[in-house]
Amino acid sequence: MNETPPGPGGRLVLLTTSHRVAPGQLSWPAWQALHGADQVLCADPAHPQLPYLREAGVAVEHAAPTAGELVRACEGGRTVLVVATAEGDRPLTDGLARLAGSGRHTMPDLELLPGSYDLPGARLLDVVQVMDRIRAECPWSSQQTHKGLAKYAIEEAYELVEAIENIETTEHGDGGGRDELREELGDVLLQVVFHARIAEEDEQAPFSVDDVAATIVDKLIHRHPHVFGEDTASTPEEVKEHWRRTKAEEKQRDSLTEGIPLGQPGLALAAKLASRVRTEGLSVPLPAGEGIGYALLAMAVRAEAEGTDPEAALRAAARAYRDAILAAERGRSSPSGV
Repeated sequence: MNETPPGPGGRLVLLTTSHRVAPGQLSWPAWQALHGADQVLCADPAHPQLPYLREAGVAVEHAAPTAGELVRACEGGRTVLVVATAEGDRPLTDGLARLAGSGRHTMPDLELLPGSYDLPGARLLDVVQVMDRIRAECPWSSQQTHKGLAKYAIEEAYELVEAIENIETTEHGDGGGRDELREELGDVLLQVVFHARIAEEDEQAPFSVDDVAATIVDKLIHRHPHVFGEDTASTPEEVKEHWRRTKAEEKQRDSLTEGIPLGQPGLALAAKLASRVRTEGLSVPLPAGEGIGYALLAMAVRAEAEGTDPEAALRAAARAYRDAILAAERGRSSPSGV
């Protein structure tokens, strides 16, 4: 691994690993450094890598030397490797920086060697671990049920929608709006992880967050044959047709109204029904009736046919109305003539 041997000050390697990657799955440069070191040290006797290192024939000493002790241990061209703890070794690295800055010591060649890296999505493991501990130790969280948490899922979904609308209505989409979006996405994710954690405790049909993830992966692959299979799709319309066809094969529903939640907002419900009717090519006349409800139904069906989301359109209009109210309130509170 080293084309140039260490100088008289030796070589000091700080090996870092990710706790989100299975122990023992280290990079090849890491294994080379471990086997080539004159001495391997680790301050944490319970470090998850240690059993695998010892199984691979690497002698690891349990020790927590100071920066000065490490510098002396590297003298004579020796290579010392320190397996970093999960919390990091900030005191050690700060101490080495002070020694190097003093100019009074012959310093070893210093190398920070990542032994394993987080893959995309690795922080989701942290969410699962934190949720598991909260479920076990928090007096409130440990008592929650699917039914008790349902209202929070609705609230968080609406807050996410509002965060999206705030970005779209902000002229330049500033960082503050995106920070809000990131936070609200996290709150929605929490609901999924929380419900999955509760589901693990069910005595009749338990499942975990891994089962939830596996289900959606299978669904996505099956409904994207143009990506994972031999079908082709070059337009969004063709993709929608693939999705509709595969979904119909999966569900085997007796009615196109199945799967449409009746508890959603009225305009969204009307638009969803109209979308199903239009997609299936049915001719269903609107029910005759008097009053604002039937008028709104007709407007929602018309909007859906024209490609407009009536719920989003009304929300945008309501936000404009809200802004007008705020402007009127400011005008009323301002001194006359100002």
